[in-house]
Amino acid sequence: MSRTEFIVVTAIVLLVAFALGWFAHWLLHRFTRVTDGDMGEVDRLAQALHEAEEMRDQAITYLQQREAELTGQLAQSEAELRAAMEGLRDARRHVQDLESRLETGR
Repeated sequence: MSRTEFIVVTAIVLLVAFALGWFAHWLLHRFTRVTDGDMGEVDRLAQALHEAEEMRDQAITYLQQREAELTGQLAQSEAELRAAMEGLRDARRHVQDLESRLETGR
């Protein structure tokens, strides 16, 4: 093989390698390309996710406030129940004292 033939064969091999590389790049770009519609969909989904997270945070805050309010009401009701039970106990004692006085007074 002469020097000229070697150069021509090398040039053809390099040209084929370049063409195959370019074609592979084109195929890869074609299949992995993100369209504007896809980006719009991603933006819409991101916005929807953000709104859902805000709604979740608001719901958690509301539930925490409501739980604190109900806990306070429960504590107040329990205190009122204890006071009522204590008053009833005192009233029963008083009634028993009066009954015993009436029985002894007879």
